[in-house]
Amino acid sequence: MLYLTTRLVVTPFAKAWFRATVEGVDNVPRTGGVLLASNHLSFIDSFVIPLVAPRKVAFLAKAEYFTGSGLKGALSRTWFNSMGMVPVERDDSKAAAKSLEIALEILRRGDAFGIYPEGTRSRDGRLYRGHVGVAHLALTAGVPVVPVGLIGTQKVQPIGSNKVHRERFTVRFGEPIDFAGRFEGVAQGKARRQATDEIMDAIGGLSGQRRADAYNERATN
Repeated sequence: MLYLTTRLVVTPFAKAWFRATVEGVDNVPRTGGVLLASNHLSFIDSFVIPLVAPRKVAFLAKAEYFTGSGLKGALSRTWFNSMGMVPVERDDSKAAAKSLEIALEILRRGDAFGIYPEGTRSRDGRLYRGHVGVAHLALTAGVPVVPVGLIGTQKVQPIGSNKVHRERFTVRFGEPIDFAGRFEGVAQGKARRQATDEIMDAIGGLSGQRRADAYNERATN
């Protein structure tokens, strides 16, 4: 109910205010488990994609956003819940494994899950090498992957800023990639790497970013 209320009330206002161009919405399956794999330019990406996607998309979010006290904590908790965000303890030593378990549960019940294969936001605008967790999820759950290319969201909310600016940006949903039966007889590690590279190629084709032949390092400050 909370999610539906947000879609009916917040989404029309947000679309009008944000000046977004959305392409390829019909590429997102309306039912069944599906992964939306996107490049990552801004904190606001995890709100932009669910707002413009044709169905509910779950993203992971830091548990702190759900545990605050007072009015601010209540508002934060309500907002993140309304957007379909799922809390996860990111400082936990087993956070990565736990995140994959949560994602698999969401996909297996037939819902959509959003993921950033780069792992963290790009600070220089390049598209970094993808971690194989995205392929692990797709191959294990047996779901298609819809590549997503974001363009310009770093101008809406630059890294390190809490301010949201009214800038033009684009969200492009690519054609679904189905890996069913494609890696039979292929070693698990090799299959995941090949699938991940294919997903990143599709994202790069949509976003038009320069590629970086390295993994993105999470900022320490």
